[in-house]
Amino acid sequence: MPMHAFLTRDRDFYRSFIRLALALMAEQAVVLSVNLIDNVMLGAYSESALSGVAAVNQIQFVLQQLIYGISNGMIVLGSQYWGQHRIAEIRKLSAIGARFALALTVLLFAAVSLFPEAAVRLFTEEAPIIGEGVAYLRIMRFSYVFFGLTTIMLGTLRIVEIVKIALRVSVLSLVINVTINFLLIPGRLGFPELGARGAAIGTLTARIVECAVVALYLFRRDGKLRLKPRDYLRLDRALLRDFVRVSTPVILASAMWGVNNAAQTVILGHMDRGAIAAQSISNTLYQLLKVTSVGSASAASILIGKTVGTGDMGKVREYTRTLQLCFVGIGLALAALFAGIGFPMLGVYRVSDETRRMAGAFMLIQTLTMFTMSYQMPVNAGIIRGGGDTGFIMILDVISIFGIVLPLAALGAFAWQLSPVAVTFILNSDQIFKCVPAYIRVNGYRWVRRLTREAE
Repeated sequence: MPMHAFLTRDRDFYRSFIRLALALMAEQAVVLSVNLIDNVMLGAYSESALSGVAAVNQIQFVLQQLIYGISNGMIVLGSQYWGQHRIAEIRKLSAIGARFALALTVLLFAAVSLFPEAAVRLFTEEAPIIGEGVAYLRIMRFSYVFFGLTTIMLGTLRIVEIVKIALRVSVLSLVINVTINFLLIPGRLGFPELGARGAAIGTLTARIVECAVVALYLFRRDGKLRLKPRDYLRLDRALLRDFVRVSTPVILASAMWGVNNAAQTVILGHMDRGAIAAQSISNTLYQLLKVTSVGSASAASILIGKTVGTGDMGKVREYTRTLQLCFVGIGLALAALFAGIGFPMLGVYRVSDETRRMAGAFMLIQTLTMFTMSYQMPVNAGIIRGGGDTGFIMILDVISIFGIVLPLAALGAFAWQLSPVAVTFILNSDQIFKCVPAYIRVNGYRWVRRLTREAE
């Protein structure tokens, strides 16, 4: 059967998907560029500072995954209401998401304020790295609440397919962060040399500004939702129950992914001093290119959810076949790009030769997983989850992460005495074998679920 038989001829779908995906990719690329610049600037300043910040960023990554879980759960449910043009329910969902995000960020702020050294020590026993990490964490913790609220507000706008503001705010955040890093990390133009603390000040300042700008747009400029601050004070208990039911598997899956990444750093950090820095170097580029798949998954989730909300099953099948072919093409392109530009970047970092060689080996592994991840992740987190089945990816991650990957990696590191490179392959192997259940599930169409309540 020719390939075009699998593709939808709906031009509006292609326009919507490309518009959403490109905007979301660009937004995520700019957001991750902040981490890339932090890594490059700190890597040129000090390996201890780089490793300390990399360790603390694992805490930040867990928080990000939890907040994204709240936002994504809100989007899954909200997109179906968007397909029915029911704006009032979307406003109520935004208020629910904001409350969950606020509670979570305040809780983590309290935890790292009370036990900063213990938090960093989870990832390394090296005293210089712990010192740099604690200095960074003492400032970064104040950014948590701003990040949480900004993510929920942007998720609310994403439900109704407003994505350009996120890109503009991310660019503004990048400019602020780079400027402050340039001045404060090494100490230039008369500013003090603050190292890791300078990077933290840059990120905190950017988070405050972006939260203020997004709030101003959402409450004053947006014409679709017409949200007001007082809407966040109201709570719809019936919708809250729906949100908890739909979002709990999404949040748990995101939490597991965050814990998985943190556990990788814990395992590698206790194997070799340079492993954390090598992982940070290779992961930064990987995460930067991965935004293409993340943006595609987010766009697919919105469009599939919206289509399920309309009840048009024929369109759901058309779009699902088309998206799968798009994801395979994206994976091939990303793997080639990662292999082509990754290794020259290694020369930018002032690290030991052993750390540089280790980072290069990590990049070889990630070239393969870049391709397979680009199919399975958008299928699972985009199509299947967007269609209403939020539990499948959680079950898949429980089995793959806690039943296979982490136990084997821990045995490889501490019992079998494998190298950090071999352990890294084990840690990334789920990105390969999860393609099989993703393909079977998505083409069975048992993931299509109507989640909305009947209009009153």
